[in-house]
Amino acid sequence: MSSAARDDDDPPLLAVMIAAARAAGDAIMAVYREADFGVTLKGDRSPVTRADLVAHEIIADQLLAAEPSMPLLSEEAPQAPWQQRRQWRRYWLVDPLDGTREFISRNDEFTVNIALVDEGVAVLGVILAPVTGTCYVGQRLGRDQHRWQAWKVTAEGRRSRISTRRAPLGTGDDPFILAVSRRRGPWRSERLTGRLADSFGTVRHQVLGSSLKMCLIAEGRADLYTCFGPTGEWDTAAGQAILEAAGGRLCELDGGPRRYNQGAEPINPPVYAAGDGTVAWQALLTGNPGDTEQGGEGS
Repeated sequence: MSSAARDDDDPPLLAVMIAAARAAGDAIMAVYREADFGVTLKGDRSPVTRADLVAHEIIADQLLAAEPSMPLLSEEAPQAPWQQRRQWRRYWLVDPLDGTREFISRNDEFTVNIALVDEGVAVLGVILAPVTGTCYVGQRLGRDQHRWQAWKVTAEGRRSRISTRRAPLGTGDDPFILAVSRRRGPWRSERLTGRLADSFGTVRHQVLGSSLKMCLIAEGRADLYTCFGPTGEWDTAAGQAILEAAGGRLCELDGGPRRYNQGAEPINPPVYAAGDGTVAWQALLTGNPGDTEQGGEGS
């Protein structure tokens, strides 16, 4: 990896976001070590645990203390009415525990997602993997893409820059990696895999839960992830900030970048995350949306 990013280059709010994510991660792990997670079902029948709720409270308290006037949209809090939200220009977008089903399954593949959205663009993103303590960070400030930075910080504090990779030729030694949701499974992507193999050769699946799939692409260890079913905006914003700061893209099917707070429901349309922005991904993806990932990743 390239040389580490300098701490003194960081926007001040990043320190707040990272501290909030780590505090939430500690609380999540405290629940994770217990026998009973206190699982209940929300109105949409998705599960929520004590860990989701305590992580929300910690993050909301710390972000509010830092920026009392900044609105916050979290998966685990009542949404402000659209007439109010449509006036927001700058706000926090949070998933306190992304991958609740992974948490309940105890497979370690869950994250804390915190993003700062400015005029619809996720400009700062932090994703923490509580089990490993690894924190992924991205900043997309200003129009100069050469100043965008993405990095990860280990639990021990080792900090290194990350970047996406060019799509490989797909040889046995360097195959194309398609990140696949653990909830949906590789079988959902069989036809897409065939189309990718026609273009890139050998294609392998990396099955993983939560926003870790976008982190994998951001650090050059995978090439593509698709999700054509509904996801919450809180599921993708932090990952988009990190991925695009690392040189990748999170796009809607027309190839345009995902923007947030554009409608009454904070739900994403079909999206794809790619490491190599020079590939005409939409030509590969729009033949039959049913061939790719279905359903949300938020829990």
